[in-house]
Amino acid sequence: MSRVAVVLKGYPRLSETFIAQEIRELEKRGLDQIIVSLRHPTDPHLHDIHREIEAPVVYLPEYLKDDPARVRAARTWADGQPGTAAARAVFERDLARDRSASRHRRWGQALVLAHELPADVTRLHSHFLHTPASVTRYAAMIRGLPWSFSAHAKDIWTLEEWELSEKIASADWGATCTRFNADFLNALADRPGKVDLVYHGLDLSRFPASVPARSDRDGSADKPVRILSVGRAVEKKGYDDLLKALSRLPTDFHWTFTHIGGGALSKKLMSLGEKLGVADRVTWKGAQPRSEVIDAARNVDLFVLASRITKSGDRDGLPNVLMEAQLMGVAAIGTAVSAIPELILDGETGLLTPEHDPAALAEAIVALGRDPARRATLAKAGRERVRRHFSTEPGIDHLARRFGLEERQRPAAE
Repeated sequence: MSRVAVVLKGYPRLSETFIAQEIRELEKRGLDQIIVSLRHPTDPHLHDIHREIEAPVVYLPEYLKDDPARVRAARTWADGQPGTAAARAVFERDLARDRSASRHRRWGQALVLAHELPADVTRLHSHFLHTPASVTRYAAMIRGLPWSFSAHAKDIWTLEEWELSEKIASADWGATCTRFNADFLNALADRPGKVDLVYHGLDLSRFPASVPARSDRDGSADKPVRILSVGRAVEKKGYDDLLKALSRLPTDFHWTFTHIGGGALSKKLMSLGEKLGVADRVTWKGAQPRSEVIDAARNVDLFVLASRITKSGDRDGLPNVLMEAQLMGVAAIGTAVSAIPELILDGETGLLTPEHDPAALAEAIVALGRDPARRATLAKAGRERVRRHFSTEPGIDHLARRFGLEERQRPAAE
């Protein structure tokens, strides 16, 4: 039997359920994997799916100074490998264009990965085209193995085009999770169609088969509208825009807002809520496992995500949380950023507003908040669209074929 080494920046991560889902589904189809993580976990919780994954996990030295003996042994070993010279040349060319400490760290981690890679690994696969793909590429060259990648969001839009195009050319195939991403990456590829469109989708079996009837809350004093958002407190999620939108809601419109997610900007956002005078109606629940997210979605009226493009170019791809909210029968409001319009059809399966526009976002919240019947119509259409077009099965089937699995290796239908 042969194995695939799946290289991640960090594992496990609550915000990367889609990766854990992919690893587990490929396991169930017979793909033997080993998970290689560049960083140790920092999240306080695990999703249930992390506990189901059987693949062993190997952690590389997060910083080379953390384990100098391990790095030294890898350097000594690599000096005798036929692929090291070519890999070093690529690293030095990259370094000439990006003279950063992180670039040196990627090379050191790649040496350790190549040195310690089990003999039965016949392919490396990187999730994300930035740091993990650099480590994967260098290690694959040293070991003389093929490598492939899955590209997602920040890794695409914060890298220089030279680095994207060279990594795509070096890999033998790639996949990405939105049409928007696929069109961009294939324009940089060395051959047409090298990067496949593979929607993450949702494992529908992990969600309730039916959803509760939604309330008639309309924002009146005795029927305040309950608003939910789930996402990391980082710039691209636009939570400052959402708080500003909430502060613009009319005084005769009554509401509460709950946020689930960790992130570096959490304290700053809490302070902003105080400054805007909305803190008494906002609940910050921090990072939570998926089971808590599902429970929270059972009794809310609106799900809002104010995604935007940051100055660095970072942006969402197709946020799973939007799909999850719609699958739970919650009317969704998003922004017309990146691939979100591939999921939400404005006015048909939800509402879209321009990015970085609190006034438009406030208007959309009030429009749906005051109109329970319209919310119900959009929620039903959104749920049906997710069930019809965003199941995980087609994407996993495609990846299974890419990894060389035969249809007979798929699990029997339950």
